[in-house]
Amino acid sequence: MSISLPKDLPVIQAGAPEARTALVLHGGGGPRTVAPIVGHLSATMHAIGPTHPGWEGTVRPDSIASVAHLAAAYLARLLEHKEHDVVLIGSSIGGWIALEMAVQAAHDERYAGLVGAVIDIDGVGAVVEGEPVADFFALDARGLAEAAWHDPARGYVDPAGLTDEQRAIQQANGRTMAAFVGTGMSDPTLLGRLGAVNVPTLVVWGESDRIVTPAYGRAVARAVPDAQFVEIPAAGHLPHLEAPDATWSAIDPFLTKS
Repeated sequence: MSISLPKDLPVIQAGAPEARTALVLHGGGGPRTVAPIVGHLSATMHAIGPTHPGWEGTVRPDSIASVAHLAAAYLARLLEHKEHDVVLIGSSIGGWIALEMAVQAAHDERYAGLVGAVIDIDGVGAVVEGEPVADFFALDARGLAEAAWHDPARGYVDPAGLTDEQRAIQQANGRTMAAFVGTGMSDPTLLGRLGAVNVPTLVVWGESDRIVTPAYGRAVARAVPDAQFVEIPAAGHLPHLEAPDATWSAIDPFLTKS
């Protein structure tokens, strides 16, 4: 069975098409959570933020049933579009997808030169001894805000305020996420495979993240050859939303040099 993305996936994009491409990959919260990254990068890059199949009411093909499948599908799409030297930027589950893409590309000569750099922002996916990923699916709205945000009041969304349509989409997103990542939100083989990553890599982490702790992030960074690690003060699982200026200050110099 071939693995390919639907042709009609919604995409947010900004910047000059002739500029270097940045593929911005969202986490469980959907594409709105990475829209600020797309906007920030548009000044110097062609930033593209697709909606993963199965999120926001989109169709998920049966052939895409794991993060590894999704990574392979994104690599194939980039190759189809004749991209080169792409920067992969992923938040949360998106960070996992980005790292998986970099590992797969390193092992397949078809993708030589396709991936130029990786930025992993509070990415899940690895199994790190002593630093478990929080049980996302067991958290209610308030518990999620407390685990994911430095200031939980900013991240809390009262479920009572959602419309029936919003609630249905949120539930469907959760089912899709569970189908991709499993209940543990991790792949026990990932950490051991990260040594194959052969492009510059930056790991960015919110100091207050309790979904995956900074210690977890440092372990991921150590597993990637020559990766840099930057901790963002006063930020949780989504530092680009809580502390954007500090996040850009970490990302921009890396992109200039990579």
